[in-house]
This record gives sequence, C-alpha cells and structure tokens, in this order.
Amino acid sequence: MSATLFLAQLLNGLQYGVLLFLLAAGLTLVFGIMSFVNLAHGSLYMIGAYIGALAYGASGSFLVALGAAMAAALAIGLLLEKTIVARLYRRDHLDHVLATFGLVMFFNELVRVVWGPQPLFVQVPEVLEGTVDLFGFTYPAYRFAIIGVGLVVAVGSWLLIHKTRVGMLIRAGAQNPQLVGALGVNIGLLNAMLFGVGAMLAGVAGAMAGPVLSVQSGMGEPVLITTLVVIVIGGIGSVSGAFYAALIVGVVDTLGRVFLPLLLRQIAERSVADAAGPALASMSVYLLMAAVLALRPQGLFPAHRG
Repeated sequence: MSATLFLAQLLNGLQYGVLLFLLAAGLTLVFGIMSFVNLAHGSLYMIGAYIGALAYGASGSFLVALGAAMAAALAIGLLLEKTIVARLYRRDHLDHVLATFGLVMFFNELVRVVWGPQPLFVQVPEVLEGTVDLFGFTYPAYRFAIIGVGLVVAVGSWLLIHKTRVGMLIRAGAQNPQLVGALGVNIGLLNAMLFGVGAMLAGVAGAMAGPVLSVQSGMGEPVLITTLVVIVIGGIGSVSGAFYAALIVGVVDTLGRVFLPLLLRQIAERSVADAAGPALASMSVYLLMAAVLALRPQGLFPAHRG
C-alpha cells in the first residue's frame, strides 16, 4: 500500500463526502428542522443532474449549467411545496413517505419519457480538465473543485443558520411554530423558503456529480439512502453534524472499497476478495450507523436546541 494511493483515495473519500453533504444539507433543513420526510429529495438531485447536463451541452459553460440546475431545482421545489408538501406538514410521517415516494416514481418515469432510458455522460469543464500538483502529488482539478464548492456551502449554511435573523427564525420555528407565527412571522413562507433552498442544494449536488457519474433515471435513490445514513450519524437537524458525518461516511466507504479487497486477498482468492470487499465496505457504513444509534442515539454532532 503506497502513500500516494492512500492519499488519492482519501481525497476521493472527501470528494464523495462533500457531494453527500450537498444533499444532506438540504435534506437536514427539510427533515431535521421542518420534520418533513422528503423521499423525493433524490429526484431533485436527479433533475439537477439532467438540467445541468443539457444546459452544459447547449451553452458550453459549466457555470451556466450550474445556474440552470439550481434554478430548475429551486423552481420545482417551490412548486412541489406549494401544491403538495404544504398540505402534508400537519399529517403523519407515513403520509409524507407515501406522497413523496409517489413523486419519486413520477419523476423517474418522466425522465425516461423525456430523455430516454440511456444514461447521459457529461464532460469535465475544460478549465478543470487538468490536475493540481501538491508537493509532488497530482489530483484531478475538478474533484478539488467539488470539495471547494462543498466547503463554501458548509460555511454558508452555518452562517445562515447561526448568524442571521432568518436562521434565528428557522431555529425558533422548528421549536415552536405556533408561537413564532403568533409573533407575526409568516411560517408558510419560511417553510417554502427552506424547502426551496433544500431543493436548490440538491440541484447543485446533481450538477456537480454529472461529470463524475453517469446521469440516468433512478440515480437519486441510492444516494438518498446514504444521505439519510449521514443525517442519522451526524444528528437530525444539525447542518454541521451533516457536514462532519458526510465526510466520515465518504472516507469510510471509499477507503473500504479500495483497501478491503486488498486485505481480503491475503486470506482468500482474488475473485472472492474483489467481490466481497465492496460489499463489506457498503455494510461498514450501516454498521457505523448502528453503532452510533446504540451508543449515541442523538447522533455524533447533534444540534444544540434552545
């Protein structure tokens, strides 16, 4: 095991963790703060990826593609909140799950009808096609850019929640929406804004993932499951907890997929090791979640209430 391989995979894990955080940050706002279970969050990620891919192909500018993905996800998120989600806030979580699961199936079929079943492949932006040299170690510039975007979103989310009047209202509304509403705050508008911001962050994640992954129908469901694991590990309702947990999950999953097969080759045949290693790596994330739930049910980095 070389130091270069370990460092490369560690950075890959951080990059994956940052993508998870872009999804987890928006879902934390909706699920942890608004107490709304939105299974369609992965579909907004998928829509962001498709719109970003089409806008990039039409304009040749990745910034335009990123802006288009954000705008489309925001618009669809606000439309869903106005027409469907707002009617479910006071309903049971089971109603949330059933309604948003229906939206998942709707958006998956809509994508197949509009763009077909074949995946789309997005080129890395020309300005980020090269590599970055750090003390003799090279790493793809685009993956560094993903890490940078995630850090900017993390800082922006923390400032929004903890250093602005809107963030104060968000935290107060999560604790006692009736009291905040009685003070003259438009809770409906606040909830719509939160849902829209969460949708927009999902769109950003989808657009950023396009050049790394294939863009296809159903791409939102697997990553949504991992995102829910991130939220549980970090602490429901904690944006900073989602950030730390996303990095932990990203690193654990990536290093496990690379190094577990290498370790298993010492005691088993290569074919067996190569098949079992990634499966065990996937299991390790859920085992980590189970350990956290057993030892610290509120999560590793819970939100401080009050």
